[in-house]
Amino acid sequence: MTRTLPSPVAAGPDERFGPRLWGLLLVLAGNMLIDALEVSVAVVALPAIGTDLGVAPTVSQWAMTGFAAGFGGLLLFGARVVTLLGRRRVYLAALLVFAAASVLSALAQDPWLLLATRLTKGFCAALTAPTGLAIITSTFPEGRPRSRAVSVYTLFGAGGFTAGLLLSGWLTETSWRWAFAFPAPVVLLLFACGLRLIPKGDEEATLTAAAPSPLRRGAGSTLKAADLSLPRRGAESAPKAADLSVPGRGAESAPKAADLSLPRRGAESAPKGRGELRDQPPRRRTRTWTADRYDIPGALTLLGALLALVQGVTQLPGHGWSDPRAVGPLTAAGLLLLLLWRVERHAPAPLLHIGPSLRSNSALLRSAAGAACLNGSYLGLLFVLTYQTQTLAGWSPLRTALALTPAAAPPALTALASGRLVARFGAPRLIVAGAACAFAGYLLQLRPDPWPLDYPGRMLPTLLLVGAGFVLSFAALNMQAMSRLAPADRLTGSGLYQTAVQLAAVVTVALVAALLAAYAPAYAPALTPALAPAPGPAAAAAACRPALTLVAVLGFLGLLVGLTGLIRTPPSSLHDGE
Repeated sequence: MTRTLPSPVAAGPDERFGPRLWGLLLVLAGNMLIDALEVSVAVVALPAIGTDLGVAPTVSQWAMTGFAAGFGGLLLFGARVVTLLGRRRVYLAALLVFAAASVLSALAQDPWLLLATRLTKGFCAALTAPTGLAIITSTFPEGRPRSRAVSVYTLFGAGGFTAGLLLSGWLTETSWRWAFAFPAPVVLLLFACGLRLIPKGDEEATLTAAAPSPLRRGAGSTLKAADLSLPRRGAESAPKAADLSVPGRGAESAPKAADLSLPRRGAESAPKGRGELRDQPPRRRTRTWTADRYDIPGALTLLGALLALVQGVTQLPGHGWSDPRAVGPLTAAGLLLLLLWRVERHAPAPLLHIGPSLRSNSALLRSAAGAACLNGSYLGLLFVLTYQTQTLAGWSPLRTALALTPAAAPPALTALASGRLVARFGAPRLIVAGAACAFAGYLLQLRPDPWPLDYPGRMLPTLLLVGAGFVLSFAALNMQAMSRLAPADRLTGSGLYQTAVQLAAVVTVALVAALLAAYAPAYAPALTPALAPAPGPAAAAAACRPALTLVAVLGFLGLLVGLTGLIRTPPSSLHDGE
């Protein structure tokens, strides 16, 4: 039986990492790298997936959006699961499920099995990505050691997208299945190391909170986040702005000790005057109340509404508004959203608990909208460019990956300097500058005469401008989102922010795929494989204009949101993140 090593004792703030701390950091950062590359690994492989499975881009896009849907749609639920069950056991279980889903993804012969495995991997990432940062915060000593650990973790996450593009391009040269299978052995290795290195102190705290308690019902005090984690010296201090850029640390609402306590057998029938147990609820009622804290109905309705919306949107080009195959999913999405509102309104512990302080937080709302526009437009652009380069121009997957790297590499190379940029220029200014760069790049793609592809004169400047947009504004958006959150709202606010970013990617990619299919000429072989191809892809390249227009509109909306924040921000606050 594998023995779990005790967590390292917190030492002075200037002490160097020991072997165990370095091992723990490499496990957490390595898994963060895997989580980050899971989106980009599908970008280059999409044309090969469509050809191998015999499906159109409106179906193969699920390989890309499925992961983002599982991550964004279940992020808040994942945070709740981690808080109630404990970081270590959930983290390790998610690694095993992730590895199994990777193998099944590579073996999938049906697009819907591929979607199911991608959703599963997204949910696993929702469990591990934010939990890794929480483990760092509660394990590494406060000061320089913790800052160094967070920097390494952030760097691995920022470099994951670029690594996914290049690795996918290389592996897809052989088969797209290798691009989906390669994480399995890596994650299993991380699991084996994590068994020995990930501390289990938060499990003990969670079990202590769930143990029978002599407290009266309703008399328990609220548990803080530190109560559910391994207590370390300095762990109670407020996280820095960089720490808050990764969502979901802990749960949105801390459970009360009385709610988590289990009554003794027969306590519900104890006569009055027998002490503190006379007010305890029946055992079955306590179990139901504890299960309600997961808010499984809320999580399922949110995910179901998202999947139904994407399915309806992608079915419209082929079936139209009069066909139940398109109208049915859209109607189901609307009904599920109404059901979600009702479920969350009556849930004892709702996932989407948006109180007045969050609804009135203009910095959070503007940042979420701006980041959603930036991320959605970027992934939509990559979807179009991948289709143009591989399907129309016949580029190899590796060549396509190398061509897209100028947009992905700059954010990774400058990730550690983003905090200094915000401190010097202020978040509002950087957000506007970044959105303006991205919008200018999108406009370049809308110039006339899109064929033949002009990489040095059109595509490369676009990718460099979009990459500059991420360098300038993405970290600033994260910091601005957290700048006015009260400590009690930070967990919920961060989760809502990251959920908006991921859901925008899901919806945008689905809309882009639908527009490509709706305006594709009849001879485009990848979009209508049953028809005979005609010579010349110039018309197919011109048919990408509606999809690129949608991308540009999103970029313009992001710029407007940024300008609104710049206008409304007092000059004295421009260097404070808001």
